[in-house]
Amino acid sequence: MKALLLDRPGAIETLRLGEMSVPDPGVGEIRVRVEALGLNPVDYKQASRGNDAWSYPHLLGLDVAGVVDSVGQDVDRWQVGDRVFYHGDLTRPGGFAEYAITTAHTTARIPDDVSYVDAAAIPCAGLTAYQGIVRKLKVQPGQTVWVQGGAGGVGGYGVQLCANIGATVITTASERNFEHVKALGASHVIDYGKEDVVGRIMEITDGRGVDAVQAAVDAESANQGIEVLAFSGAISLIAGLPDLTEEIFDKAISIHKIALGAAHHSNNREAQLDLACMADEMIAMVADGTVDSMVERVVGFDEIPGSLAEIEKRHVRGKIVAEVK
Repeated sequence: MKALLLDRPGAIETLRLGEMSVPDPGVGEIRVRVEALGLNPVDYKQASRGNDAWSYPHLLGLDVAGVVDSVGQDVDRWQVGDRVFYHGDLTRPGGFAEYAITTAHTTARIPDDVSYVDAAAIPCAGLTAYQGIVRKLKVQPGQTVWVQGGAGGVGGYGVQLCANIGATVITTASERNFEHVKALGASHVIDYGKEDVVGRIMEITDGRGVDAVQAAVDAESANQGIEVLAFSGAISLIAGLPDLTEEIFDKAISIHKIALGAAHHSNNREAQLDLACMADEMIAMVADGTVDSMVERVVGFDEIPGSLAEIEKRHVRGKIVAEVK
């Protein structure tokens, strides 16, 4: 089968097109004929640092949409021909190939009226946002939430989820993306490059602060998130940890660390099953039009390395998805 191979940890541009044997599913696994792949920052980050669990050449790629091609033992949920998508286990070979193996119980069904491209855009970014906002922060109607980086994948899904719940959404973005994030549901947009973000948020909230923060950028923005939380507020941390001082806890805040893919190699079966459950809930919202998959560009399989290098520059809006043809 055609595959993009990583021979050793290094820059994403070192991926090479090659051939591998088609893998066979084991007990509790399915083989998927890959139709589309969502591209994510974790792909280039993992390429650079590698993983002790990998053997080389290694396949990257966590977000896969395709067709069940073969079913392993003890799998009764799926049949050959089913349309599925999933967020993969980064410790195992991924989806940058024509065929991929995944665990059956962490996989979700693609409705007939949703494309493979739209499905592939959901898992990493969409489930991260969903886990933070719905499972952890438990955002409620009428609350005010700062969703950081609203033009990105996690941020864009976060803006939509909060707006759909009925929360007031503040987000940060560059000026060129203002109209985009407003269309997603943001009520207030702050230009992080030109404005005093903390000052503007306190102004918008009349000095009270926000009820919740989805911190999706880095440690610096996580610290800003802590600073603008109202008393008894909550923050979900996706990338970067804040400085934890005694003054922080005087505000009686709650801190939630998001590690979506870690569920795969945990001993918590319920957390693994919830990957499929959250995926079902997200794709249902894409199917009924309440959430946009935010696909900005569809690229070819051989364009994956260059597209990931572009994502690494952190100026890509929404999602880039690769088709496997």
